[in-house]
Amino acid sequence: MLRRQFLTSAVSLAGTVAVVRTPALAAEDAGAGSLPHLLERFLALPGAKSAQVDVDAPADPWRVTFDPQARLFCGSCFKTFVLAAYLQEVEAGRLDETEQLAIDDSVRSPSSSVFEHLTGTTQARNVLEAMIAHSDNTATDAAMKRVGPGRVRRFITDAGLTNAYIPDSTRRFFSYVAGAPVGEDMGWKAIEALLHEEKPDTSKYRPALNDVETMLVPAAAFVAYYKRALAGAFFRKPATLTEFKRIQAMADAIALVVPADTPAYMKGGSIDWNGFHCMALAGQMIVESTPVTAAFILNWTDSDGDQQQIAAAYKDAVADVLIKVHRRLSEARS
Repeated sequence: MLRRQFLTSAVSLAGTVAVVRTPALAAEDAGAGSLPHLLERFLALPGAKSAQVDVDAPADPWRVTFDPQARLFCGSCFKTFVLAAYLQEVEAGRLDETEQLAIDDSVRSPSSSVFEHLTGTTQARNVLEAMIAHSDNTATDAAMKRVGPGRVRRFITDAGLTNAYIPDSTRRFFSYVAGAPVGEDMGWKAIEALLHEEKPDTSKYRPALNDVETMLVPAAAFVAYYKRALAGAFFRKPATLTEFKRIQAMADAIALVVPADTPAYMKGGSIDWNGFHCMALAGQMIVESTPVTAAFILNWTDSDGDQQQIAAAYKDAVADVLIKVHRRLSEARS
């Protein structure tokens, strides 16, 4: 996402690790297959943290959490809701994945490795894939423009995700945090100029985590959503679920943290803005036919340490969790 470095105040959240057996959620009974110290490396990271891991083994389901309801910035993880809402409209016959969508300055946004320098049209299917596979913000805004942010928010409400908040578009988000009036889109030329300013006026900048234009979804909400979405709860047709899974499986974050040759459906997110940083990942992997649904959100500031080192440590910590769960489930089947 948009990258500018300068100091902002730290966010601190207190919390405790909970290891419980589901669905009874009895803290004194962690379940025979649980791993009580599973989040140890993740919890050693600096900054504000939130995580939930649900292992839905048929005979002994269990869950490990740390502040799963924490209100933290989740970055591009929210784009899964855009995909789900868009596919619902396709399923209803109101939209078509073969429809040509415009890629131009009206939707162009920073951090768009696929479409940022292209102008023309392409199939909506390609736009949805770029949004998830490469977290392309121009693709996201093209999809949101077509389906409508109100339609995405209605999907979120209907799914019961009452504590989830998304922006009207990624560019509307960038405009707001850069100091534009509420509801104003600065336009691509102004955003592009901002990106190239050597000494920007940072006094007007706003925090990424705010009450107007933000990306905020608790870890618990992501886990609940993915468990239902991947079970087909939001789609009437099997073909729609297949398409949702196909695109979700393309996310580039999967290869960074999920053990090799493991089916997974996930979306990552990040930001470096105003000295504030976020790394996040949410979704599900399948191990020996057992769904493992998880979300890991980390928010920190420059005062917590080097951005690149912490981002790398986050990736390693999440991979450590998923590897340990994968190993435990694989051993249980052998």
